[in-house]
Amino acid sequence: MTTEGNPTNTYTVPSVSFATARTGASNKIDALGMRPMQARAFDRRGEQYLLIKSPPASGKSRALMFIALDKLQNQGLKQAIIVVPERSIGGSFADEKLTEHGFWTDWTVRPKWNLCNAPGDDDERANSSKIKAVGEFLASEDEVLVCTHATFRFAFQQYGIAAFDGRLIAVDEFHHVSSSADNILGTQLGQLIERGSVHVVAMTGSYFRGDTMAVLSPSDEAKFDTVTYTYYEQLNGYTYLKSLEIGYSFYTGRYSDAIMKVLDPSLKTIIHIPNVNARESLKDKHKEVDEIMDHLGAWKGVDESTGFHLIEVAGGRTIKVADLVDDSDAGRRGKVLNALKDPTQKNNRDNVDVIIALGMAKEGFDWIWCEHALTIGYRSSLTEIVQIIGRATRDAPNKEKSRFTNLIAEPAADEAAVVDAVNDTLKAIAASLLMEQVLAPRFEFTPKDAGEKKGFDYGEGGYQDGKANVGVKKDTGEVHVEVGGLAMPASNEAKRVCKEDLNDLVADFFQDKPTMEKGLFDKENTLPEELTIVKMGKIVRVRYPDMSEADQEAIRQHAIAALNITQTVTKEIAAQDEKGEQGNTSFIDGVRKFVNVKDIDIDLIDKINPFDAAYAILAKAMNEKTLRQVQASIAAKRVAIPLEEARELARRAVQFKAERGRAPDITSPDAWEKRMAEGVQALKKFRMQEKAAEERGAANA
Repeated sequence: MTTEGNPTNTYTVPSVSFATARTGASNKIDALGMRPMQARAFDRRGEQYLLIKSPPASGKSRALMFIALDKLQNQGLKQAIIVVPERSIGGSFADEKLTEHGFWTDWTVRPKWNLCNAPGDDDERANSSKIKAVGEFLASEDEVLVCTHATFRFAFQQYGIAAFDGRLIAVDEFHHVSSSADNILGTQLGQLIERGSVHVVAMTGSYFRGDTMAVLSPSDEAKFDTVTYTYYEQLNGYTYLKSLEIGYSFYTGRYSDAIMKVLDPSLKTIIHIPNVNARESLKDKHKEVDEIMDHLGAWKGVDESTGFHLIEVAGGRTIKVADLVDDSDAGRRGKVLNALKDPTQKNNRDNVDVIIALGMAKEGFDWIWCEHALTIGYRSSLTEIVQIIGRATRDAPNKEKSRFTNLIAEPAADEAAVVDAVNDTLKAIAASLLMEQVLAPRFEFTPKDAGEKKGFDYGEGGYQDGKANVGVKKDTGEVHVEVGGLAMPASNEAKRVCKEDLNDLVADFFQDKPTMEKGLFDKENTLPEELTIVKMGKIVRVRYPDMSEADQEAIRQHAIAALNITQTVTKEIAAQDEKGEQGNTSFIDGVRKFVNVKDIDIDLIDKINPFDAAYAILAKAMNEKTLRQVQASIAAKRVAIPLEEARELARRAVQFKAERGRAPDITSPDAWEKRMAEGVQALKKFRMQEKAAEERGAANA
C-alpha cells in the first residue's frame, strides 16, 4: 500500500471533472461594458437591499461599482462605503476606467479613502487612525471609502447608527455575517436595516455559512432582492478555460514528504497549508513553508523588489514563490502583498509562480493565472472550499485546465484512533459531495404536464404531454424538470426560495454531521424518508419559520428533487466514464439522458437515499478493510456497552476468530456475531480513553 520511499497512498479519490462549453458568454460585454452577471445585477440597482449570489471571478466587484455609481448619481445617496473581510481584497475596488467600455462615468477612490492600503492592522487598539479616517470621510464631500469588516464594526460603534444615514453600505463576502448575537457585523446590519435609512448591497460566492447559524434573520432576509448567477453559467460561458477537476488524494507520514506527488511546479499554484490546530499540521508553519520550498528545488535568494523567493526547479528554470505565511516581519509581508496586488502586474502571467498561504489568498483574492489550488488537510466548511476553488477558476488566455486538489491524511485501518480517521474521511467526502451541488445547474421544477417553457430544449421529439419532460437551456445551465405529485409554492417568497436557494438547502443538509453519519453508515436502521422528509423538513422549517406549512413542504420537495437528480446523474456519468464512454462529460446532457428514462414522482424521490453516492466514492477510495473499520466505528457509537461486558464480548470474539478464521462482523445479520463485534469496538474505545487519560496525567505530573 505504501512504502518508506513513497509516503503518498496509492488510493486516490477519482476526480470530479467538469467540462465547459466555452461559449464566451461570461466575458461578453454589453453597450455599458457589463458582463452578463453585472448586467443582471444592474437591472435591480433600484432595490434598497440587494443580495448578489455569484461565484468567484464572475465580476461582483465591478458589478458593485456600476450599482454604487448609479445610487450616488441618480438615487440621491450621499456616499458609498465598501466593506471587505481582509485588506488584500481592497485592491479589487481600485480605480477603473469604466468609460472606456461604454459606462457614463469612471470609478475612482481617493488613495486616502482606501483604508485597506493604509499601514497597520485593523484592530481598534492597534490602529485607531483608521476609525478616525472613517469619521473624517463621513464628514467630507467625497463619495467612496473602502475598509475592512473590522474597521467598519469599530467605526459603527464609535460614531453610531445615525452617522451612516443616506449612504450605501456594500458588504463583500457577505457569508461572514450571521444573525447570531455574537456576530457584531450581523447585529449592526440588522440595526441598519431596521432603521431603514441606508441602502445595502451584499455580495457573496456562497450564501451558506460553515456553521448552522443563519446569515440574516428571516424577517431581514425577506427584505432583500436576490440576484443569482450560478457556477454553471459562469464556467460554461468562459472563453479559455475548458475544464475544472476536483480531486482528493491521501497520504501517510508527513504531508511535506508527500506534497510533490500532487504538486507540479510548472503550474501556477496556490498552496494552502493546514491550520496549526489541524491534524495534518506539523505545528511549525514557518518550517512547513521552508520544507515545501526545499522540495520544489534549490533556493537562490529573494527578489528585493517583490519579496518573492527564487527557487531553481528541476530542469534549471527559476520560479518565484510568494510566502504569505511568514508574519514575523510586517514590512516584508507588506512588500509581498503589495507585489501580489500591484495593478500593473495583474495581467502579467510571469509575476509569480507559486503562492503559499495559510489564512489568506482565499476569498476575493484575484490571481487570474492560478491553475491549481492545492489544499493540505480537510476543510469542513463548504464556503471555504468554494472560495479556494474560485482562486483557480478565473478565465485567462492559454489557460485551458484548472484543478483543485485536497491532500488529506489517510485514515489507517490498523490505528487505534479510528474515530479521528473516520471524522477526517467524512469531512473529505462531505466536501466532494457538496462540490457536486455547487457545480449543479439551476433547476426549475413543475408538476407533470405543466406545459412547455419558452427557450428550453426538450430533446428529440420536443415537449410531450403525459411524460416527465426535461428541458435544458445550455447557455445558462437552467434545467426544467417535471415531477409527478410535486407540491408547488404559493407565496412569492417561497417561489423565490425554490428558484434561488436550493443549493443552500442542500449544503445545510450535507453539513449536518449526524445526518451524514446515519445516511452513510447506518442504512439498516435509517429509512430514506427519515433523511429526506424529517431531516430536510427540519432544515426548511428552521430556515423559513414564518412560511406556511404548505410552502415549507413545497420547498422541501424541491430541495430533495434537486439533491437526488444531481446525485443520480453524477453517479451515472461516473459509471459511463469507468466504461470508457466519454460522451457524457457535460452534466447538462446527462440530466436529460438519465432523468428522462422514467417518470419521476415525489414518492420515488423521497425514497432515494441521498448518501448512496458518497458510500460508493468512499468504497473506491479505500480498501475493504478500511471501509469495514469506518463502518464499525460509526456503528459502535450507537451502542453503550459497560467495560466488563465489553471485555467478555471481546474474549468471545477471539474464540470466534479462532474457530472461523475471521473476526465477527458488526454488520452481520446474526445478532450474537454483531454483538461481539460491537463489544470489540467498545473495548477499543475504553482503551483509547484510558490511554488519553494516562497521557494527560503524565503531562500534568
